[in-house]
Parts: sequence; structure tokens; C-alpha cells
Amino acid sequence: MKKDIQPSNYRPVAFKDLSNGDVFVSRSCADAKDTIEIDGETLPLIKLEISNTSHPFYTGKQKLVDTAGMVDKFNSRYGARKK
Repeated sequence: MKKDIQPSNYRPVAFKDLSNGDVFVSRSCADAKDTIEIDGETLPLIKLEISNTSHPFYTGKQKLVDTAGMVDKFNSRYGARKK
């Protein structure tokens, strides 16, 4: 094996899901600007937009995101048609 190829800053890091506030701890070598205290220990904090606790695939809940009225526009064009 090659020497000195492993990262030197591999440590416990807290990851926070911003959509629901869920926090979990894992090991990582990613840089973090913020910190959080969990169980009396200060850990680096990495903020996530989405995780397995809020992703529709894992939760089974689908969210319909309407961007600029595209669903209403579609329904007004094609929703009233009959076969």
C-alpha cells in the first residue's frame, strides 16, 4: 500500500437536514465552517438541503412543486379535454 494517502482530518461530523431539522453524525473529512454541540461534544456541522429523512423516495410522500403556475397552465390547456 502507498503511504500517506489517507486523509488526516477524518473525524466525526454532524450533518443537518435544513428541510426538517434532522441531525445525524457520521465520519467525514469534508471542511465545515459551522459547529454544533451534540451530547456535550462540539462537532463540525455540514448543512444539507435534503437527506434520507426528507427525500420523497425514502419517506413515501410525494410533493407537487408548482413552479410559476406550470401545473395550472397545463390543466387549462389539456385538463378540460374529453376523449
